[in-house]
Amino acid sequence: PVLLTEEITLPPKSEKCINIKILSSMNKTSEALFEPTTHLHSKEIFLINALIKVEKNRSQIMIINANDRQKTLSKNTTLGHISYRSDANNYLILPELSQGNDKRLISTAMFFHKRDSHPSDRSCVLATKREVTSVGLTCRMNNHYEEQLQCYICQAQFLSRNDLQQHLRQKCYPSEIRTQIEQLTRHIEDAEQREQLQQILWKHGKLFDLRQPSIIKATIHHAIETGTHPPIYTSPYRVSYKDEQIQREEIDKLLKQGVIEESKSPWSSPIVLVRKKDGSVRFCVDFRKLNNITTKDAFPMPRIDDIFDHLSQAEYYTTIDFKSGYFQVGLDPKDRPKTAFSTRDQHYQFTVLPQGVTNGPPAFQRIVSQILGPTRWKYSLAYLDDVIIYSTTFKEHLIHPNDILNRLNDANFRLNVTKCQIARTSIDYLGHHIQHRSIRPNADNIRALLETQQPTSAKEAFRFVKAAEYYRKFIPGFSTIAQPLHQYAPTTKEQRTKKSKATPITLSDDALDAFNKLKRILTNDLVLRIPDQNLPFKIQT
Repeated sequence: PVLLTEEITLPPKSEKCINIKILSSMNKTSEALFEPTTHLHSKEIFLINALIKVEKNRSQIMIINANDRQKTLSKNTTLGHISYRSDANNYLILPELSQGNDKRLISTAMFFHKRDSHPSDRSCVLATKREVTSVGLTCRMNNHYEEQLQCYICQAQFLSRNDLQQHLRQKCYPSEIRTQIEQLTRHIEDAEQREQLQQILWKHGKLFDLRQPSIIKATIHHAIETGTHPPIYTSPYRVSYKDEQIQREEIDKLLKQGVIEESKSPWSSPIVLVRKKDGSVRFCVDFRKLNNITTKDAFPMPRIDDIFDHLSQAEYYTTIDFKSGYFQVGLDPKDRPKTAFSTRDQHYQFTVLPQGVTNGPPAFQRIVSQILGPTRWKYSLAYLDDVIIYSTTFKEHLIHPNDILNRLNDANFRLNVTKCQIARTSIDYLGHHIQHRSIRPNADNIRALLETQQPTSAKEAFRFVKAAEYYRKFIPGFSTIAQPLHQYAPTTKEQRTKKSKATPITLSDDALDAFNKLKRILTNDLVLRIPDQNLPFKIQT
């Protein structure tokens, strides 16, 4: 058999010369005829018949990815088999396996060819135009010529995908996955439908295995383009003893996960610890000075209203959330030094895409869009790490999630199971509650707005009106109603910073009326009907 020597990732619509190894005991030879297997054709991956140069059981061959999305092949994937040419004769001899291997008889052909007087020294020699004739013969071949399937945990190999799935389910998947799959599907009343969905989730159980940090099979290049600007160094902020301990704990965790590494970079940005509402702390790095000199990535973010328009006819929805999505994306080694940060006695840099860099969102959006490929705007959409799959029938909703999960599995993503929802007829997505042809504001967000106390500073007043503005499409005449509150918008750069002091104010009568009216409107059951884009629209003024 001919096996792949290392794991490879093939970009969409591309060809590549790859390293292969030959598992057979033969006399020294210089040339052999490579014949590919056909099991990769279903993935639109093709190899060609070729005359190859073999040295020390190693060679190279051309591989083609005809798909519109990237594909990854694992190490030791079986690619085909070879026929060696005898030194004494102008014909090829098929190697016979040693007695220790399982064998079976396969009808094949012996190929005769005209010997080149000046054979090429190149490793990848295509033989598609070589004139050959054949005579029938029977040879012995190992049954591993077929698709080779390997457990990603224990490396055990299997002859069928069903055997591999059974092995993973019974032995190698963590026990929590069973509970998670049951929780994701327990809302489905029909037992047969529930079982069908569970089988799909089990098939892609690797997506839910969070025991080890995962890096996807795509690296962001030129994410932090700073031109010829010299490195920027900012001294670490002084912190309390308690915060220093928190920093150390977080850094130890990130080092263990492989998210950061020690650095000798001339760049440095300061660490910031952000307190969450629940009292916990988020470890952040203040990249503002770096962002100011970074060339901005113009990759488009999808409009939220366009996303909702495409959900008009759907009956079933699945939402997918990535587990620490940015930290699953490898960063180009050339960009890593620019992400460096310091503690009081150590210097580190990120190996993955960090939170806070200005090109993080467009770079991540580009990767997810490439992975989803042609399924976008047909039955899948993504806004950063929030992916939604939508279908008009349950039968379709068995096919569509399976396709998307397969794409994410191929990319080596991991999912945040607690934030995923499977095959729902109504769902929360991007701050809205979606049901067939209707959309409402998210109830939790509305509750938070209604609980807002009367603002006592300009910053609080403007924060309220900006939060309410997210749902302006539900409020007729929003701009007119909210106009008195816009007088409290920050007008200077200093006022727009988070550290600016909150100047005490008393709301004017008009502003207070606007504040109360917006809250009163938000108490109503706000519903929008999603239009059918296939029907004509009538404009009225």
